[in-house]
Amino acid sequence: MSFRSDRRHTDMTIATDHAAFTELLQRHRRELHVHCYRMLGSFDDCEDLVQETFLRAWRGRATFAGRSSLRAWLYKIATNACLDALDKRPRTPVSGEILWLRPYPDELLDELPAAEDDPAAAVVEKETIELAFLVAIQHLAPLPRAVLILRDVLGCSAEETSELLETTVASVNSALQRARAGMRAHLPERRLEWGPDTEPTAAERRLLDRVVELTERADARGLANVLHEDVRFTMPPQPGVWQGRDRVVQSWIDGGFGSDAFGSLRCLITRANRQPAVATYVKRPGHRAHLAMALDVLRIQDGAVIDIVTFGEEVFSAFELPRSI
Repeated sequence: MSFRSDRRHTDMTIATDHAAFTELLQRHRRELHVHCYRMLGSFDDCEDLVQETFLRAWRGRATFAGRSSLRAWLYKIATNACLDALDKRPRTPVSGEILWLRPYPDELLDELPAAEDDPAAAVVEKETIELAFLVAIQHLAPLPRAVLILRDVLGCSAEETSELLETTVASVNSALQRARAGMRAHLPERRLEWGPDTEPTAAERRLLDRVVELTERADARGLANVLHEDVRFTMPPQPGVWQGRDRVVQSWIDGGFGSDAFGSLRCLITRANRQPAVATYVKRPGHRAHLAMALDVLRIQDGAVIDIVTFGEEVFSAFELPRSI
């Protein structure tokens, strides 16, 4: 992304016309939303930060003199709003877990311009929006996190980044070095081998259909056959990490999965963070409908599910999933 390519807007429009100014801001809403999401890791919080960005932009509109693009100015405001929020609400990962992590619906990511349509505005690549990336980046201190996003995700130069963060190029380069080292320490092994495609392959679709079939049958042992031996299972905001096929499956059985008392299950397929996801509904004994229960975001490797991040029914509304089926 080049922040120097967007000079279509006049100072007069920004300074005097509230409606026109608001319209200009709205053009950047989704990409700023994604930017704040990367900074915070929480879908719930980033909307508040976008609103704060727009409020600060309107209040400080007199400071925009066209020396940089409107996009660069908004990213500067949004980044500082996120840094302020992180300063007020510091979050520390617990045992490697990001308990505030929330998924991002693919349908909303699809609102962003494709690279071929607008190279300057293309802000989402699969590798930088996957949950594994979001988990890793949340381990970084706020400033190195901001530098990494601006430099390695958005493609800003060191000079542009230093201007946005009001620091020196030397400080930016130092922070980037620390951030890259931190990412290498927290990203999964073999991550560089992950494919960049956002669309699932035919084999992955078959595997996903099999996951749905076995889930609806509440067949824990059958599901074991589609899990990687090193599968990892987490349920933010609940603490705990289950690693390994046998341990993960046993945790489901211990939770009552497959028992008569658990109830019957139905599933809907969706996507989150450019990954396949399965929304699960449960009909408890004595109830008439299947109610929203959980959203599982999956990562597939070597023809098996190697990572499962399970979110509660509170995330269904962001995906416009029904509350019952």
